[in-house]
Amino acid sequence: MVEVKVYTGGSVKAKKVDESAFGDRILARTLKDAVVMYEANARAGTVKTKTRGEVAGPNSKLWKQKHTGRARMGTTKGNIWRGGGLVFGPRPRNYTYQMPVKARRSALRNAIYSKFKDNEVAIADGWPEGKPSTKQAFGILNALGMPRSALVVTESQDNNLHLSLRNVPHVSVRPASDLNAHEVLLYRYLVLTPGAMELLQGKLGKSDKKNAASKTADSKKSVSKKAAANPAVESEES
Repeated sequence: MVEVKVYTGGSVKAKKVDESAFGDRILARTLKDAVVMYEANARAGTVKTKTRGEVAGPNSKLWKQKHTGRARMGTTKGNIWRGGGLVFGPRPRNYTYQMPVKARRSALRNAIYSKFKDNEVAIADGWPEGKPSTKQAFGILNALGMPRSALVVTESQDNNLHLSLRNVPHVSVRPASDLNAHEVLLYRYLVLTPGAMELLQGKLGKSDKKNAASKTADSKKSVSKKAAANPAVESEES
């Protein structure tokens, strides 16, 4: 159980939350793989240099091949000349690739778990309704002590809250359905609405039944491995 800040009714209180629903340890390799994938997918891949065949200029020799006392030379479009073509330069390419769906879900679950472990999660209610209000929305973040580098997660698309916080630097608003591990790790604080918290627990959290089933399966596997390793002991006991 970890203690998180809860903003409701204009005041900040503390509440115990069970973070084990999102994991029990930090999966550094999975998080690293997810971050590299999301950053690679964001690359435009449009960088390009010109080869000697694409550089503008004449194709004639600078001077005759022999009897000048100088090194033999062709066109100025060669790579050894200033303004010439580049050898093995970058070319346009697609950097996009995808991790397996289960791996991406595991990374998101573990990223949220890491925020709970670092005490960087808060639950807030009372966001602006009716019309946007930057003063009211930013006041909630100030009350929580999270005015900068915060990701506000809502249960569904909330255009009103988006308009309220879009001018606040280093603060973003995302619906829970658009959340990914890269965005969770990009910001220092994670601010959830009560609805978003319940949605993430139901969508990503590990239930007690699943945990019990996995522990039972692991214990059965360990027993079977021990029996296979020591068949003589098992026969004597029988």
